[in-house]
Amino acid sequence: MEFIALDDQPFSIVEDVGFRRLIEHIEPRYAMPSRRHFSGVCLPELFNIVATHVHELLASDITAISFTTDIWSSDVSLTSMLSLTAQWMDEDFKLQKILLHSQEFRGSHTAAAISDAFTNMCDTWHIDRSKVHAIVSDNARNMTKAIEDSQLKGIRCMAHTLHLAVNEGMLSQRSVKDILTIGRRIVGHFKHSQLAYSRLQSMQDQLGTQIKQFQQDVRTRWNSTFYMLESLFAQKRVLAAYSADHELPATFTSHQWVLIENILSVLAPYEQLTKEISSSDASVADVIPLIAALKRLLSKEVETDHGVKTIKSTLLESVKRRFTESNDDLLHFIATVLDPRYKDHYLDVGIKQRAREMIQAAMDADNPLGDRPAHSAGGEQSAEKRTRHSAPDEGHAPLLSDMFNEILQESAPNNRQPTSSTAQQLDGYLSEVPISRSDDPLTYWRNNHDRFPDLAKMARKYLSAPCTSTDSERLFSAAAHVLDEKRNRLHCDKAEKLLLIKKNLPLYLKK
Repeated sequence: MEFIALDDQPFSIVEDVGFRRLIEHIEPRYAMPSRRHFSGVCLPELFNIVATHVHELLASDITAISFTTDIWSSDVSLTSMLSLTAQWMDEDFKLQKILLHSQEFRGSHTAAAISDAFTNMCDTWHIDRSKVHAIVSDNARNMTKAIEDSQLKGIRCMAHTLHLAVNEGMLSQRSVKDILTIGRRIVGHFKHSQLAYSRLQSMQDQLGTQIKQFQQDVRTRWNSTFYMLESLFAQKRVLAAYSADHELPATFTSHQWVLIENILSVLAPYEQLTKEISSSDASVADVIPLIAALKRLLSKEVETDHGVKTIKSTLLESVKRRFTESNDDLLHFIATVLDPRYKDHYLDVGIKQRAREMIQAAMDADNPLGDRPAHSAGGEQSAEKRTRHSAPDEGHAPLLSDMFNEILQESAPNNRQPTSSTAQQLDGYLSEVPISRSDDPLTYWRNNHDRFPDLAKMARKYLSAPCTSTDSERLFSAAAHVLDEKRNRLHCDKAEKLLLIKKNLPLYLKK
């Protein structure tokens, strides 16, 4: 049953000749049960075991829990599913992630229906709504309204917002639209003609280039368009040689090839940023610093801006407009300050002071007598270490990583005099130089929670929220394998159980 659930196998595999021969070879005395036994007996039993373990995890000491959610429709059956994944930080500052729900979602996808589903999910798992920190979703209006109606704190998925900003910037110039149209026609030509693809492989072999297929873009994923242009540009010489001997539906001019190179240069930081925020350990604390670095990079003029200045300026304006809410949001800027890689260096002056006041008020509310131990502002790191961040070399175009160093160098040290033990904690923490961006912020708090106990308690809460709904989207990538052509008539109740087992069984096995 574990094999069927973890490897996305159909129940009918126990009736397949090859599989039965394998089991008979391993143990001739074993009598293979029917597929109905696995679906009707083994699946519910394993589901109950995993669900019990999930209940035990949720019953532990959780200060705050964050969610991601999304809606998915199957391509092979008339089925829609609503997801709810949860994550929180345990007492040892380790991030815990589980799948709570992947229930069938029938009827119209209205805000009221989604809100009712959220309520039922929380009731099913006995989740105290006062501990719900935030729920991350895409920018769809029905989802946003449902979260508001549920009286939960909503966070818009950074990846979806970034996709909207890039689409708006890329399509601002007619020349770029023309390039994308030509690129899609070229890729489609080789995708739909085996003869053309065979000729392309022969041409790649003759020119000594790596044999690769062109990347087809998906309009709902901006980075797939980036990869399509990247794959075309990498095969520039091959395409030129191919078009000399064979017919293509369209070709790029020399000016368009230069424009493609510049477009790739402009979009490269977005691609890097998208990878960072889609990682399993990315948190809401990454939003403000990453956008600050991106805006600074887009503001700089470089030689590769030729032909893409309008794109670059439109991208900058779109990023500013679409992420204004994040810069002013309490959850975002407090999480940023509590991340030891960033602290308050990436906040505007007004927001910086507001963040200090809100964090101070929260700590004082939990510690009204001020009986926590005070710590000096010096800490383990001296001010001399601030010089470790060097300016970018003048010989190369600025990178996204260079922008983080510039911002840190410009941040003035805080000279505010602490007035209480909690204020001393905050000032001591902020006075120390941020740790490297490659370091783990949770490891920092695991090692320093005794020095800054009140701040560490807040970090457990605010750093638990992800910045994207990637976990839900990855769940539905698995759902596409559960509900495939072989199992397009699989009942949703069994599909839900299979998904929960697939995602949460590894946690139980570790136990």
